[in-house]
Amino acid sequence: MTSNPYASPESLEISPPGKRPWRKQVLSVLVIGAILLVLAALFLPATRRAPQASRRTQCKNNLKQIAMALFNYQDVYGVLPPACIVDAEGRPLHSWRTLILPYLDEQELYKSIDLSKAWNDPANATAFKTVLSIYQCPSADLLPGNTTYLAVAGTDCCLSPTAPRHFSEITDDRTNTLMVFEVGSGNAVPWMSPQDADEPMVMSLLKTSDNSHTGGTQAAMADGKIVFLSKNMDSNTLRALTTIAGNEVIGEY
Repeated sequence: MTSNPYASPESLEISPPGKRPWRKQVLSVLVIGAILLVLAALFLPATRRAPQASRRTQCKNNLKQIAMALFNYQDVYGVLPPACIVDAEGRPLHSWRTLILPYLDEQELYKSIDLSKAWNDPANATAFKTVLSIYQCPSADLLPGNTTYLAVAGTDCCLSPTAPRHFSEITDDRTNTLMVFEVGSGNAVPWMSPQDADEPMVMSLLKTSDNSHTGGTQAAMADGKIVFLSKNMDSNTLRALTTIAGNEVIGEY
């Protein structure tokens, strides 16, 4: 034992206050980094899914409003609108999408359109250059003014090609009757154009990879319900959904 009472024992090593050996510091940094990487890996898929889900919900809301506008048109006139109106020679002039504008809070736009002239006539240039978000799926890659929301049109479909349709003509369950169908971007049309989806186009759902939503597409039924149609659904079931009086027995889809 030293005779100097102020001397520190030679065998005792004291690290500077507040500091740790560098190996421990590096190890701590690596552990924290690994934890952050794991959290990031778990979080990123959710952030990618969120915008997709939001866009799909917005598309669903668009279809719901379109269906309600068709019903409001029917309340006023007693019939669903024709898929298109034609001139005296039978040439298509305007789409049903134009006819329901007053029921989508677009009264002024509707009043600006000359229904006696074709949708793409210079007299209607301002109208057909108007972009309406209600007619655009946010997931679709579209030119301004185009839409992927087409009516299912045909002599035995919800909207008749050139004549009004009474609801009483729909004898199939309206829950299982397609009214408005969302096609892929490759089949998009100008929203004012009198072009719609016939049965072959509806059936193409089972073959295309052009849909705006993964795995299928969305549609409004004749009762106002919005459904998701899987591209893997049975072809006979999908065909049966296009008819209004086929008396088919349709199960779950």
